Amino acid sequence: MSVEILDGATIVNFIEDEEAFTISICKRFAYLDKDNDGLLSYAEMLKELQCLRVFETHFGVDVEPDPDELDRVYESLFIQFDHNLNGTVDLEEFKEETKQMMLAMADGMGFLPVQMVLEQDSILKKAVEKECNKFDA
Repeated sequence: MSVEILDGATIVNFIEDEEAFTISICKRFAYLDKDNDGLLSYAEMLKELQCLRVFETHFGVDVEPDPDELDRVYESLFIQFDHNLNGTVDLEEFKEETKQMMLAMADGMGFLPVQMVLEQDSILKKAVEKECNKFDA
């Protein structure tokens, strides 16, 4: 994990670079697809959904969430990715929903810099790295 500074433009610019975005999505999908069947089951996506920390942090203070409520939220998030409701998420579903979530995040952030803790291999970290690389060139 690392602390990074980013804004909505960092995310939008990364998504607009179709090649960089697609490469990152494909790598993340492959990492999550533990059985290499080209589909993500709920069990395979659960860790990724848990990384979103939907309820675990409230106003900067860790709180103990209701496990049943968390299960319902994670199931709802999985369904959000599973566009055809067949119980699995394919690469295109994963890419499209990730894109929509990132655009919503960018819209919410606006263009004021925000400091965030990012996981090393996360897609947001890749967006920050891409932005930093354009200044190094």
